[in-house]
Amino acid sequence: MKITLIGLGVAEGDVSARAIDVLESGAKIFARTAQAPSFRSVEKYGAQALDDVFSTCRNFDTLNKKLAGIVLRAAKEGDVVYCVDGAVSEDEACRIILSRHKDTAVIEGTSKAARAFSLARLKSPQYTAVSAYDIKNLKSTQAAVVYDIDDFYAASEVKLRLSELFGEESACSFICGDSEKKIKIYEIDRQKAYDMSCAVAVEHAGFLHRSRYDYADMLELVRLLRAPGGCPWDRAQTPESIRKNMVEEAYELVDAVNREDDDGIEEETGDVLLQAAFYTVLKEEQGAFSEEDVTSRVVKKLIFRHSHIFGNDRAADENSALGVWEKNKREEKHQSTFGETVAAVPASFPACMRAQKVQKRASKAGLDYLSSVSAAEQLNEDVGKCIGALVAEDKEQAAKACGDLLFTAVSLCRLAGADCEQALADATDMFAKRFIKAEQLAVEQGKDVSSFTELDWKYYLMQAENALKEH
Repeated sequence: MKITLIGLGVAEGDVSARAIDVLESGAKIFARTAQAPSFRSVEKYGAQALDDVFSTCRNFDTLNKKLAGIVLRAAKEGDVVYCVDGAVSEDEACRIILSRHKDTAVIEGTSKAARAFSLARLKSPQYTAVSAYDIKNLKSTQAAVVYDIDDFYAASEVKLRLSELFGEESACSFICGDSEKKIKIYEIDRQKAYDMSCAVAVEHAGFLHRSRYDYADMLELVRLLRAPGGCPWDRAQTPESIRKNMVEEAYELVDAVNREDDDGIEEETGDVLLQAAFYTVLKEEQGAFSEEDVTSRVVKKLIFRHSHIFGNDRAADENSALGVWEKNKREEKHQSTFGETVAAVPASFPACMRAQKVQKRASKAGLDYLSSVSAAEQLNEDVGKCIGALVAEDKEQAAKACGDLLFTAVSLCRLAGADCEQALADATDMFAKRFIKAEQLAVEQGKDVSSFTELDWKYYLMQAENALKEH
């Protein structure tokens, strides 16, 4: 049988003449709620309000499914009319019905969002409209209208999300009935009363005066700086000229992580994102790729490589998940041999990190020491070769022997379960602390460290180590 979905608008009398013809047709009439002012337009036609369903549902999703289910079951016995306050396009139960019942007609009504937009007199030509019960899905936007703020809980959720997107001190319009007043976003859940007519409308201030920005704003700022009349330095940059900046910012982020400095992590993460934005804009200018290409590629990559989540692979633990990732990565990059995976390790990696990565990939083909003990034995042999080259005063051979020694040392650390880059960084930090303390102790005793022998340094380094342990 046929289903007709009618948007009743936001006030009594908003219902259209076409809708009235359908209401007078004799079909079974349901209304989402009798609490909305627009319900009075259909009450005289014998509409059955479904407010009792609300109390049986634990969340908005369940409510909409139940409401849609009632209408769909009734349509098996005869024609049905389902009326909703506001617009059909704003109602999730209507969307469910449209997806499940082919013979469904829509008679649209004035939307709650459009009413709020008009009362707020927003300047933005475009806005995003969302129900308060779907507020968590609201993304960054120039302007937003949130309707269905019918209780304190909904108002609180709206306040939190809009604070994240626009800033809690930003001004917004609070609409209740036909009234509108300006408040701060943090005041949304401090109003005296809420009902189904309540909504909030908000828009960003001018670009230079916002309190919150997103990644799209960062890209736009870089474009402005690169545009004619922009910053001379930014306009002069190329992908090659800023590559060292990316390396430096990445290291500064890692340093903040090592310090467990959340404020520093926040700042340095932003700096890394800025470098990514810069590369994106530079390549947009060259016609190589766009912002959407970048984000689409990484999302598609994550979906493909997590086939144990989004596909048919299985992973019971961290190691098996990593195995699935590596398998999918080889397939994605069309790597059919282990040599191709080794060749793919970037040559620009720090030497210690690159050595460990190359060794790990070679080990997957079975090329590895039997154990860390075997690596230690090879290390002793390499030390002997290094000493032999030094005794022979063969600098070229000594350099080669030192390289082999370091490479074997990486194998030893890797097989011992250590991250070689981090282990070396920790050892360097400890040496620096001991050296600084040793010099301090020596100076306090009136010693001149520039005249120290190896034995003098050993003595004070031992004193420094003991002093550091005590603290």
